[in-house]
This record gives sequence, C-alpha cells and structure tokens, in this order.
Amino acid sequence: MQAQIVKEKISKEELSKIMRDNYGEMVKVAVDVKRGVLAVGGEWHSEGDEILNQDGSSRENVWGINFYPWKPTGKRIEYHALINLKPSVGHTEMEILDSELKQEIKSVIEKLLLSDDETL
Repeated sequence: MQAQIVKEKISKEELSKIMRDNYGEMVKVAVDVKRGVLAVGGEWHSEGDEILNQDGSSRENVWGINFYPWKPTGKRIEYHALINLKPSVGHTEMEILDSELKQEIKSVIEKLLLSDDETL
C-alpha cells in the first residue's frame, strides 16, 4: 500500500492492482499540476506529496484527491484532502473549489490513469 510515482500512462490491469492493494474502491492520489505527474496509492495523500517532493515537485503545485475509477465519469474524482490546506498560497480549505484547478487535476488523471471514455 505504498505510494508510487506515475509519469506515463499505466495499464488498466496495473490500476486495478493498485486499487486492490489500497482501499479497494478508491485510491489516494497526489497530483502535481505543474509537472503533469502524480503519486498513486498509500494510506494518506501526504505520502504521495512527500515522494513527489523528493522527485522535484513543489508542494504548492501538489493537490490531493480521492479517485474512484468504477464510478461514473463525473463522480470519479473527489477533490478533498488535508494536503490541500495551503495557507501560504491562499488556499485555506481541504476541498478544491476552483474550477480551473479541478480541470488541471482532471487532465493529469485522464492522461495517466483513466480517461473519461475508459472504464475498469
């Protein structure tokens, strides 16, 4: 149940295995919107945040989500995580409400995990 960095699209089989090894129906994801990479897995979003930081990401660009690949397209991403509290950049909520930022995160998810037209 360790977080791992994803820089290239993973297969549906690999995503299914990650899901089984973590929470089953959901997986924690930390997304670096500037670099277009993510960390998937782990018990906490902070684990993904940490390994992305060690890989060269800046915390101000890393956002946490919960990903539910078996849900319908519009309900797969939950934009809520403790790592989203970033008072230094003016973000004082755990939930991401900014539609532009949500779209950036969704784009990385679609590119590396599962696009809107794919299902597990």
